Amino acid sequence: MAQNLRSRHATRLAASAQNGPARSKLVGPDENANRFTGNNGGKAVLGAQNTGAQRRVALNDLSNNAKKVNTGKAAAVGKVAISVNPQRVPLQQKGTRQVGVPDSAPVLAQRTTRSASQNENERPAIAPLPKRGPLRKAQSEAVVPPPVDHEMAIAQPITFDTEIQVTPLESIPSPVVEEAYDEEDSMEADEYDPEDWLHLSPDRLARSEAQVNSIRETFKDEVDEWDTTMVSEYADEIFAYMESMESQCMPNPDYISGQTEIEWSMRTTLVDWLMQVHMRYHMLPETLWIAINVVDRFLSKRVVSLVKLQLVGVTAMFIAAKYEEILAPSVDEFVFMTERGYERDEILKGERIILSTIDFNVSSYCSPYSWCRRISKADDYDIQTRTLSKFLMEMTLLDHRFLRARPSLIAAIGMYSARKMLGGDWTEPFVFYSGFAEDQLRAGHELILERLVDPAFESLYVCRKYANKKFLKASVYARDWAKANYQPEPESDMA
Repeated sequence: MAQNLRSRHATRLAASAQNGPARSKLVGPDENANRFTGNNGGKAVLGAQNTGAQRRVALNDLSNNAKKVNTGKAAAVGKVAISVNPQRVPLQQKGTRQVGVPDSAPVLAQRTTRSASQNENERPAIAPLPKRGPLRKAQSEAVVPPPVDHEMAIAQPITFDTEIQVTPLESIPSPVVEEAYDEEDSMEADEYDPEDWLHLSPDRLARSEAQVNSIRETFKDEVDEWDTTMVSEYADEIFAYMESMESQCMPNPDYISGQTEIEWSMRTTLVDWLMQVHMRYHMLPETLWIAINVVDRFLSKRVVSLVKLQLVGVTAMFIAAKYEEILAPSVDEFVFMTERGYERDEILKGERIILSTIDFNVSSYCSPYSWCRRISKADDYDIQTRTLSKFLMEMTLLDHRFLRARPSLIAAIGMYSARKMLGGDWTEPFVFYSGFAEDQLRAGHELILERLVDPAFESLYVCRKYANKKFLKASVYARDWAKANYQPEPESDMA
Protein backbone atom coordinates (compact mmCIF):
# COMPACT_ATOMS: atom_id res chain seq x y z
CA MET A 1 0.00 0.00 0.00
CA ALA A 2 2.73 2.45 1.00
CA GLN A 3 4.77 1.45 -2.05
CA ASN A 4 1.83 2.24 -4.38
CA LEU A 5 1.40 5.72 -2.86
CA ARG A 6 5.12 6.45 -3.30
CA SER A 7 5.01 5.41 -6.96
CA ARG A 8 1.98 7.64 -7.66
CA HIS A 9 3.68 10.61 -6.00
CA ALA A 10 6.84 10.07 -8.03
CA THR A 11 4.80 9.93 -11.23
CA ARG A 12 3.10 13.26 -10.43
CA LEU A 13 6.43 14.94 -9.69
CA ALA A 14 7.82 13.77 -13.01
CA ALA A 15 4.82 15.11 -14.90
CA SER A 16 5.07 18.50 -13.16
CA ALA A 17 8.77 18.73 -14.06
CA GLN A 18 7.94 18.25 -17.75
CA ASN A 19 4.81 20.52 -18.02
CA GLY A 20 5.88 23.29 -15.64
CA PRO A 21 4.39 24.26 -12.23
CA ALA A 22 0.62 23.85 -11.91
CA ARG A 23 -1.51 27.11 -11.59
CA SER A 24 -2.83 27.70 -8.12
CA LYS A 25 -6.59 27.53 -7.74
CA LEU A 26 -6.67 30.61 -5.48
CA VAL A 27 -5.38 33.83 -7.00
CA GLY A 28 -3.84 36.40 -4.73
CA PRO A 29 -4.43 40.15 -4.86
CA ASP A 30 -1.48 40.78 -7.17
CA GLU A 31 -2.54 38.14 -9.64
CA ASN A 32 -6.16 39.29 -9.44
CA ALA A 33 -5.10 42.83 -10.32
CA ASN A 34 -3.35 41.51 -13.43
CA ARG A 35 -6.76 40.77 -14.92
CA PHE A 36 -7.27 44.53 -15.48
CA THR A 37 -3.90 45.02 -17.25
CA GLY A 38 -2.89 44.26 -20.80
CA ASN A 39 0.36 44.55 -22.70
CA ASN A 40 0.71 48.27 -22.00
CA GLY A 41 3.45 48.06 -19.43
CA GLY A 42 1.15 47.17 -16.56
CA LYS A 43 -1.20 50.17 -17.11
CA ALA A 44 -4.98 49.83 -17.21
CA VAL A 45 -6.53 49.83 -20.67
CA LEU A 46 -10.29 50.42 -21.31
CA GLY A 47 -11.69 47.32 -23.02
CA ALA A 48 -8.55 45.13 -22.59
CA GLN A 49 -9.35 41.43 -22.80
CA ASN A 50 -8.39 39.15 -19.97
CA THR A 51 -6.73 35.96 -21.17
CA GLY A 52 -6.24 34.47 -17.72
CA ALA A 53 -8.79 32.47 -15.80
CA GLN A 54 -11.30 34.58 -13.82
CA ARG A 55 -12.61 33.70 -10.45
CA ARG A 56 -15.78 34.46 -8.49
CA VAL A 57 -15.52 36.79 -5.55
CA ALA A 58 -15.37 34.94 -2.29
CA LEU A 59 -17.88 35.65 0.48
CA ASN A 60 -15.30 37.41 2.60
CA ASP A 61 -14.70 39.90 -0.22
CA LEU A 62 -18.26 41.35 0.02
CA SER A 63 -17.12 44.46 1.88
CA ASN A 64 -16.08 47.99 1.07
CA ASN A 65 -12.54 46.91 0.16
CA ALA A 66 -12.93 47.75 -3.55
CA LYS A 67 -13.68 51.47 -3.88
CA LYS A 68 -12.39 54.26 -6.05
CA VAL A 69 -9.77 56.34 -4.31
CA ASN A 70 -10.14 60.11 -4.47
CA THR A 71 -6.55 61.37 -4.90
CA GLY A 72 -7.47 64.95 -5.83
CA LYS A 73 -7.56 64.19 -9.55
CA ALA A 74 -10.07 62.38 -11.71
CA ALA A 75 -9.50 58.64 -11.26
CA ALA A 76 -8.53 56.75 -14.41
CA VAL A 77 -11.09 54.34 -15.78
CA GLY A 78 -10.28 50.81 -14.78
CA LYS A 79 -8.00 51.48 -11.78
CA VAL A 80 -9.32 49.77 -8.70
CA ALA A 81 -7.59 49.86 -5.34
CA ILE A 82 -8.15 46.62 -3.43
CA SER A 83 -7.56 46.55 0.28
CA VAL A 84 -5.99 43.34 1.50
CA ASN A 85 -7.10 43.84 5.09
CA PRO A 86 -10.70 45.13 5.06
CA GLN A 87 -11.79 47.21 8.04
CA ARG A 88 -15.24 47.90 9.43
CA VAL A 89 -16.51 51.43 8.86
CA PRO A 90 -18.50 53.02 11.73
CA LEU A 91 -22.04 54.30 11.05
CA GLN A 92 -22.25 57.93 10.02
CA GLN A 93 -25.00 60.39 9.33
CA LYS A 94 -26.44 60.60 5.86
CA GLY A 95 -24.71 63.09 3.63
CA THR A 96 -21.40 63.24 5.54
CA ARG A 97 -19.63 60.37 3.77
CA GLN A 98 -18.66 60.88 0.13
CA VAL A 99 -16.61 58.11 -1.44
CA GLY A 100 -15.41 58.12 -5.01
CA VAL A 101 -16.87 61.52 -5.98
CA PRO A 102 -14.57 63.30 -8.43
CA ASP A 103 -13.73 66.95 -7.96
CA SER A 104 -14.91 67.91 -11.42
CA ALA A 105 -18.60 67.05 -10.99
CA PRO A 106 -21.02 67.56 -13.90
CA VAL A 107 -22.85 70.84 -14.22
CA LEU A 108 -26.22 69.36 -13.24
CA ALA A 109 -24.73 67.84 -10.09
CA GLN A 110 -23.10 71.13 -9.19
CA ARG A 111 -26.46 72.88 -9.43
CA THR A 112 -28.37 70.34 -7.43
CA THR A 113 -25.81 69.84 -4.61
CA ARG A 114 -25.13 72.60 -2.14
CA SER A 115 -22.65 72.39 0.70
CA ALA A 116 -23.59 73.06 4.26
CA SER A 117 -21.29 76.08 4.43
CA GLN A 118 -23.04 77.79 1.54
CA ASN A 119 -26.44 77.23 3.11
CA GLU A 120 -25.23 78.64 6.40
CA ASN A 121 -23.82 81.75 4.72
CA GLU A 122 -26.86 82.44 2.55
CA ARG A 123 -29.66 81.43 4.94
CA PRO A 124 -29.50 82.45 8.59
CA ALA A 125 -29.97 79.52 10.92
CA ILE A 126 -32.92 79.46 13.29
CA ALA A 127 -31.84 80.58 16.72
CA PRO A 128 -31.92 77.74 19.27
CA LEU A 129 -34.41 77.84 22.09
CA PRO A 130 -33.05 78.99 25.48
CA LYS A 131 -32.19 76.37 28.05
CA ARG A 132 -34.84 75.60 30.59
CA GLY A 133 -32.85 75.26 33.83
CA PRO A 134 -31.53 78.71 34.83
CA LEU A 135 -34.23 80.65 32.95
CA ARG A 136 -37.15 78.84 34.55
CA LYS A 137 -35.53 79.06 37.96
CA ALA A 138 -34.95 82.79 37.65
CA GLN A 139 -38.50 83.37 36.49
CA SER A 140 -39.94 81.28 39.30
CA GLU A 141 -37.92 83.20 41.87
CA ALA A 142 -38.99 86.54 40.40
CA VAL A 143 -42.72 85.90 40.42
CA VAL A 144 -42.98 84.51 43.96
CA PRO A 145 -45.15 87.01 45.88
CA PRO A 146 -44.16 88.07 49.37
CA PRO A 147 -46.02 86.53 52.28
CA VAL A 148 -49.25 88.26 53.17
CA ASP A 149 -49.97 89.20 56.74
CA HIS A 150 -53.72 89.08 57.10
CA GLU A 151 -53.56 90.61 60.61
CA MET A 152 -51.72 93.71 59.36
CA ALA A 153 -53.50 96.88 60.42
CA ILE A 154 -54.56 99.41 57.79
CA ALA A 155 -52.55 102.59 58.14
CA GLN A 156 -55.10 104.86 56.42
CA PRO A 157 -58.79 104.04 56.61
CA ILE A 158 -60.89 104.12 53.48
CA THR A 159 -63.02 107.25 53.16
CA PHE A 160 -65.86 108.07 50.79
CA ASP A 161 -65.39 111.82 50.67
CA THR A 162 -64.29 111.78 47.03
CA GLU A 163 -66.84 113.41 44.72
CA ILE A 164 -67.71 111.57 41.53
CA GLN A 165 -68.34 113.78 38.52
CA VAL A 166 -71.08 112.45 36.28
CA THR A 167 -71.02 113.43 32.61
CA PRO A 168 -74.40 114.35 31.13
CA LEU A 169 -75.84 111.83 28.73
CA GLU A 170 -76.23 114.44 26.02
CA SER A 171 -72.46 114.91 25.74
CA ILE A 172 -71.66 111.20 25.35
CA PRO A 173 -71.47 110.16 21.66
CA SER A 174 -73.72 107.28 20.78
CA PRO A 175 -71.93 104.33 19.10
CA VAL A 176 -75.18 103.21 17.53
CA VAL A 177 -75.59 106.50 15.71
CA GLU A 178 -71.99 106.35 14.44
CA GLU A 179 -72.41 102.81 13.17
CA ALA A 180 -75.62 103.73 11.37
CA TYR A 181 -73.90 106.74 9.83
CA ASP A 182 -70.95 104.66 8.66
CA GLU A 183 -73.29 102.07 7.18
CA GLU A 184 -75.11 104.74 5.21
CA ASP A 185 -71.81 106.09 3.92
CA SER A 186 -70.71 102.62 2.84
CA MET A 187 -74.03 102.01 1.09
CA GLU A 188 -73.69 105.28 -0.80
CA ALA A 189 -70.10 104.42 -1.75
CA ASP A 190 -71.12 100.97 -2.97
CA GLU A 191 -73.99 102.42 -4.95
CA TYR A 192 -71.63 104.50 -7.08
CA ASP A 193 -68.82 101.94 -7.28
CA PRO A 194 -68.50 100.90 -10.95
CA GLU A 195 -66.54 97.76 -10.05
CA ASP A 196 -69.27 96.38 -7.79
CA TRP A 197 -71.28 94.41 -10.35
CA LEU A 198 -73.07 92.55 -7.55
CA HIS A 199 -75.05 95.61 -6.54
CA LEU A 200 -78.76 95.50 -7.32
CA SER A 201 -81.40 98.14 -6.91
CA PRO A 202 -83.62 97.69 -3.84
CA ASP A 203 -86.61 96.75 -5.99
CA ARG A 204 -84.77 94.06 -7.95
CA LEU A 205 -83.16 92.70 -4.80
CA ALA A 206 -86.53 92.48 -3.03
CA ARG A 207 -88.11 90.70 -6.00
CA SER A 208 -85.25 88.18 -6.20
CA GLU A 209 -85.36 87.37 -2.50
CA ALA A 210 -89.14 86.99 -2.58
CA GLN A 211 -88.89 84.60 -5.53
CA VAL A 212 -86.27 82.46 -3.83
CA ASN A 213 -88.24 82.30 -0.55
CA SER A 214 -91.49 81.36 -2.26
CA ILE A 215 -89.84 78.56 -4.24
CA ARG A 216 -88.17 77.19 -1.12
CA GLU A 217 -91.56 76.99 0.59
CA THR A 218 -93.41 75.32 -2.25
CA PHE A 219 -90.79 73.17 -3.96
CA LYS A 220 -90.59 69.55 -2.84
CA ASP A 221 -87.13 68.04 -2.83
CA GLU A 222 -87.15 64.42 -3.91
CA VAL A 223 -84.76 62.70 -1.54
CA ASP A 224 -83.27 59.36 -2.52
CA GLU A 225 -83.06 57.63 0.83
CA TRP A 226 -81.21 54.65 -0.64
CA ASP A 227 -78.34 56.76 -1.96
CA THR A 228 -76.20 56.82 1.15
CA THR A 229 -73.29 58.60 -0.56
CA MET A 230 -75.29 61.84 -0.86
CA VAL A 231 -76.27 61.84 2.87
CA SER A 232 -79.54 63.49 1.94
CA GLU A 233 -80.79 63.68 5.54
CA TYR A 234 -77.83 65.94 6.43
CA ALA A 235 -77.56 67.89 3.16
CA ASP A 236 -79.41 70.98 4.36
CA GLU A 237 -77.30 71.30 7.51
CA ILE A 238 -74.07 70.73 5.58
CA PHE A 239 -74.73 73.43 2.99
CA ALA A 240 -76.04 75.83 5.63
CA TYR A 241 -72.73 75.46 7.46
CA MET A 242 -70.77 75.91 4.23
CA GLU A 243 -72.71 79.08 3.50
CA SER A 244 -71.88 80.48 6.94
CA MET A 245 -68.16 79.80 6.39
CA GLU A 246 -67.90 81.54 3.01
CA SER A 247 -67.36 85.00 4.46
CA GLN A 248 -64.30 83.86 6.43
CA CYS A 249 -62.31 82.98 3.30
CA MET A 250 -63.11 85.98 1.10
CA PRO A 251 -60.11 88.08 -0.03
CA ASN A 252 -60.08 91.82 -0.43
CA PRO A 253 -61.47 92.49 -3.94
CA ASP A 254 -59.26 95.57 -4.32
CA TYR A 255 -56.05 94.35 -2.68
CA ILE A 256 -53.99 95.39 -5.72
CA SER A 257 -54.30 99.03 -4.63
CA GLY A 258 -52.12 98.22 -1.61
CA GLN A 259 -49.40 96.51 -3.68
CA THR A 260 -46.44 98.47 -5.00
CA GLU A 261 -45.14 96.29 -7.86
CA ILE A 262 -48.02 93.94 -8.77
CA GLU A 263 -50.87 94.60 -11.18
CA TRP A 264 -53.98 92.63 -12.13
CA SER A 265 -52.39 91.47 -15.37
CA MET A 266 -49.54 89.87 -13.39
CA ARG A 267 -52.08 87.99 -11.29
CA THR A 268 -53.64 86.66 -14.50
CA THR A 269 -50.23 85.42 -15.66
CA LEU A 270 -49.62 83.70 -12.32
CA VAL A 271 -53.02 81.98 -12.33
CA ASP A 272 -52.51 80.82 -15.91
CA TRP A 273 -49.15 79.28 -14.91
CA LEU A 274 -50.68 77.59 -11.87
CA MET A 275 -53.30 76.02 -14.14
CA GLN A 276 -50.55 74.49 -16.26
CA VAL A 277 -48.77 73.11 -13.18
CA HIS A 278 -52.08 71.77 -11.87
CA MET A 279 -52.81 69.95 -15.11
CA ARG A 280 -49.25 68.70 -15.53
CA TYR A 281 -49.31 66.84 -12.21
CA HIS A 282 -52.93 65.64 -12.54
CA MET A 283 -54.13 67.18 -9.30
CA LEU A 284 -57.72 67.37 -8.10
CA PRO A 285 -59.84 70.36 -9.17
CA GLU A 286 -60.26 71.53 -5.58
CA THR A 287 -56.47 71.87 -5.24
CA LEU A 288 -56.38 74.62 -7.85
CA TRP A 289 -59.22 76.58 -6.23
CA ILE A 290 -57.68 76.34 -2.76
CA ALA A 291 -54.27 77.44 -4.05
CA ILE A 292 -55.59 80.56 -5.78
CA ASN A 293 -57.76 81.44 -2.79
CA VAL A 294 -54.67 81.22 -0.56
CA VAL A 295 -52.75 83.48 -2.96
CA ASP A 296 -55.48 86.16 -2.97
CA ARG A 297 -55.94 86.08 0.79
CA PHE A 298 -52.19 86.35 1.36
CA LEU A 299 -51.82 89.26 -1.05
CA SER A 300 -54.73 90.97 0.71
CA LYS A 301 -52.64 91.17 3.91
CA ARG A 302 -49.01 91.30 2.79
CA VAL A 303 -47.15 93.44 0.26
CA VAL A 304 -45.14 91.21 -2.09
CA SER A 305 -42.50 92.20 -4.63
CA LEU A 306 -42.72 91.09 -8.23
CA VAL A 307 -39.70 88.82 -7.82
CA LYS A 308 -41.46 86.81 -5.08
CA LEU A 309 -44.87 86.60 -6.76
CA GLN A 310 -44.19 83.21 -8.34
CA LEU A 311 -42.84 81.97 -5.01
CA VAL A 312 -46.18 82.85 -3.41
CA GLY A 313 -48.02 80.94 -6.14
CA VAL A 314 -45.93 77.78 -5.99
CA THR A 315 -46.00 77.76 -2.19
CA ALA A 316 -49.78 78.14 -2.17
CA MET A 317 -50.05 75.21 -4.58
CA PHE A 318 -47.74 73.22 -2.28
CA ILE A 319 -50.03 73.94 0.69
CA ALA A 320 -53.20 73.08 -1.23
CA ALA A 321 -51.70 69.85 -2.57
CA LYS A 322 -50.71 68.68 0.91
CA TYR A 323 -54.19 69.49 2.17
CA GLU A 324 -56.24 67.97 -0.67
CA GLU A 325 -54.18 65.39 -2.56
CA ILE A 326 -53.63 61.78 -1.54
CA LEU A 327 -50.13 61.68 -3.09
CA ALA A 328 -48.94 65.27 -3.09
CA PRO A 329 -45.83 66.31 -5.06
CA SER A 330 -42.70 66.75 -2.98
CA VAL A 331 -40.87 70.01 -2.38
CA ASP A 332 -38.18 69.03 -4.89
CA GLU A 333 -40.83 68.67 -7.59
CA PHE A 334 -42.10 72.18 -6.87
CA VAL A 335 -38.51 73.43 -7.11
CA PHE A 336 -38.33 71.75 -10.51
CA MET A 337 -41.59 73.47 -11.53
CA THR A 338 -39.95 76.87 -11.12
CA GLU A 339 -36.85 75.74 -13.06
CA ARG A 340 -34.83 76.18 -9.89
CA GLY A 341 -35.85 79.80 -9.64
CA TYR A 342 -36.41 79.19 -5.92
CA GLU A 343 -34.69 76.79 -3.57
CA ARG A 344 -36.18 74.21 -1.26
CA ASP A 345 -35.59 76.31 1.86
CA GLU A 346 -37.37 79.29 0.33
CA ILE A 347 -40.53 77.27 -0.35
CA LEU A 348 -40.57 75.82 3.16
CA LYS A 349 -40.01 79.24 4.68
CA GLY A 350 -42.75 80.70 2.48
CA GLU A 351 -45.10 77.98 3.66
CA ARG A 352 -44.66 79.05 7.27
CA ILE A 353 -45.15 82.72 6.42
CA ILE A 354 -48.30 82.15 4.35
CA LEU A 355 -49.96 79.85 6.88
CA SER A 356 -49.24 82.22 9.75
CA THR A 357 -50.60 85.14 7.71
CA ILE A 358 -53.92 83.44 6.95
CA ASP A 359 -54.08 82.00 10.52
CA PHE A 360 -53.86 78.42 9.19
CA ASN A 361 -57.43 78.82 7.92
CA VAL A 362 -57.54 76.50 4.90
CA SER A 363 -60.34 74.06 5.64
CA SER A 364 -63.02 76.76 5.83
CA TYR A 365 -62.85 77.35 2.10
CA CYS A 366 -65.30 75.35 -0.05
CA SER A 367 -64.73 75.50 -3.80
CA PRO A 368 -67.60 76.13 -6.24
CA TYR A 369 -67.41 72.45 -7.23
CA SER A 370 -69.23 71.50 -4.03
CA TRP A 371 -72.07 73.87 -4.87
CA CYS A 372 -72.07 72.79 -8.50
CA ARG A 373 -72.70 69.19 -7.48
CA ARG A 374 -75.78 70.27 -5.54
CA ILE A 375 -77.15 72.43 -8.38
CA SER A 376 -76.58 69.63 -10.89
CA LYS A 377 -79.32 67.66 -9.16
CA ALA A 378 -81.84 69.98 -10.85
CA ASP A 379 -81.12 68.50 -14.31
CA ASP A 380 -80.29 64.99 -13.10
CA TYR A 381 -76.52 65.61 -13.42
CA ASP A 382 -76.43 66.32 -17.14
CA ILE A 383 -72.85 65.75 -18.32
CA GLN A 384 -72.84 68.48 -20.99
CA THR A 385 -74.20 71.17 -18.70
CA ARG A 386 -71.84 70.22 -15.93
CA THR A 387 -68.72 70.09 -18.13
CA LEU A 388 -69.52 73.44 -19.71
CA SER A 389 -70.18 74.99 -16.30
CA LYS A 390 -66.78 73.75 -15.04
CA PHE A 391 -65.06 75.58 -17.88
CA LEU A 392 -67.01 78.77 -17.21
CA MET A 393 -66.30 78.59 -13.48
CA GLU A 394 -62.60 78.06 -14.08
CA MET A 395 -62.62 81.12 -16.30
CA THR A 396 -63.55 83.27 -13.33
CA LEU A 397 -60.21 82.48 -11.67
CA LEU A 398 -58.46 84.61 -14.29
CA ASP A 399 -60.77 87.61 -13.83
CA HIS A 400 -60.13 89.70 -10.73
CA ARG A 401 -63.66 91.10 -10.86
CA PHE A 402 -64.99 87.78 -9.56
CA LEU A 403 -63.07 88.19 -6.29
CA ARG A 404 -66.23 89.86 -5.00
CA ALA A 405 -68.34 86.76 -5.61
CA ARG A 406 -68.70 83.95 -3.12
CA PRO A 407 -68.06 80.35 -4.28
CA SER A 408 -71.78 79.57 -4.18
CA LEU A 409 -72.51 82.53 -6.46
CA ILE A 410 -69.74 81.53 -8.89
CA ALA A 411 -71.22 78.02 -9.13
CA ALA A 412 -74.68 79.46 -9.78
CA ILE A 413 -73.34 81.81 -12.48
CA GLY A 414 -71.49 78.95 -14.17
CA MET A 415 -74.57 76.73 -14.22
CA TYR A 416 -76.80 79.59 -15.38
CA SER A 417 -74.46 80.48 -18.26
CA ALA A 418 -74.17 76.82 -19.29
CA ARG A 419 -77.95 76.47 -19.31
CA LYS A 420 -78.32 79.61 -21.45
CA MET A 421 -75.73 78.37 -23.96
CA LEU A 422 -77.38 74.95 -24.25
CA GLY A 423 -80.85 76.40 -24.72
CA GLY A 424 -82.20 75.74 -21.22
CA ASP A 425 -84.03 77.93 -18.71
CA TRP A 426 -83.40 78.79 -15.07
CA THR A 427 -86.35 76.84 -13.70
CA GLU A 428 -87.58 76.42 -10.14
CA PRO A 429 -85.36 73.42 -9.32
CA PHE A 430 -82.27 75.46 -10.20
CA VAL A 431 -83.47 78.36 -8.04
CA PHE A 432 -84.16 75.96 -5.15
CA TYR A 433 -80.79 74.19 -5.20
CA SER A 434 -78.69 77.28 -5.96
CA GLY A 435 -80.50 79.86 -3.84
CA PHE A 436 -80.24 82.58 -6.51
CA ALA A 437 -82.81 84.04 -8.86
CA GLU A 438 -82.11 84.88 -12.49
CA ASP A 439 -81.79 88.62 -11.83
CA GLN A 440 -78.91 87.98 -9.45
CA LEU A 441 -76.93 86.01 -12.08
CA ARG A 442 -77.24 88.12 -15.21
CA ALA A 443 -74.41 90.50 -14.34
CA GLY A 444 -71.93 87.66 -13.86
CA HIS A 445 -73.16 86.02 -17.06
CA GLU A 446 -72.39 89.22 -18.97
CA LEU A 447 -68.85 89.35 -17.56
CA ILE A 448 -68.21 85.77 -18.73
CA LEU A 449 -69.45 86.53 -22.25
CA GLU A 450 -67.34 89.67 -22.34
CA ARG A 451 -64.26 87.64 -21.54
CA LEU A 452 -65.10 84.92 -24.06
CA VAL A 453 -65.25 87.32 -27.01
CA ASP A 454 -61.92 88.91 -26.08
CA PRO A 455 -59.33 87.94 -28.75
CA ALA A 456 -56.59 87.60 -26.12
CA PHE A 457 -58.56 84.93 -24.26
CA GLU A 458 -57.70 82.29 -26.85
CA SER A 459 -54.02 82.38 -25.85
CA LEU A 460 -54.74 81.45 -22.21
CA TYR A 461 -54.18 77.90 -21.06
CA VAL A 462 -57.73 77.36 -19.79
CA CYS A 463 -59.02 77.85 -23.34
CA ARG A 464 -56.58 75.29 -24.75
CA LYS A 465 -57.25 72.90 -21.89
CA TYR A 466 -61.01 72.71 -22.44
CA ALA A 467 -60.61 72.57 -26.22
CA ASN A 468 -59.61 68.93 -25.76
CA LYS A 469 -62.03 66.16 -26.64
CA LYS A 470 -61.76 64.94 -23.05
CA PHE A 471 -63.71 68.04 -21.94
CA LEU A 472 -66.18 67.85 -24.87
CA LYS A 473 -64.47 70.87 -26.50
CA ALA A 474 -66.33 73.14 -24.11
CA SER A 475 -64.17 76.20 -24.77
CA VAL A 476 -64.70 76.00 -28.53
CA TYR A 477 -68.47 75.77 -28.16
CA ALA A 478 -68.62 78.58 -25.58
CA ARG A 479 -66.55 80.98 -27.67
CA ASP A 480 -68.60 80.33 -30.79
CA TRP A 481 -71.85 80.85 -28.90
CA ALA A 482 -70.59 84.05 -27.24
CA LYS A 483 -69.48 85.56 -30.56
CA ALA A 484 -72.90 84.87 -32.07
CA ASN A 485 -75.12 85.95 -29.16
CA TYR A 486 -73.22 88.44 -27.01
CA GLN A 487 -74.82 91.87 -26.92
CA PRO A 488 -73.68 94.20 -24.12
CA GLU A 489 -76.58 95.45 -22.05
CA PRO A 490 -76.85 99.18 -21.37
CA GLU A 491 -75.81 100.44 -17.96
CA SER A 492 -79.36 101.49 -17.12
CA ASP A 493 -80.52 97.89 -17.29
CA MET A 494 -77.69 96.68 -15.07
CA ALA A 495 -78.41 99.24 -12.33
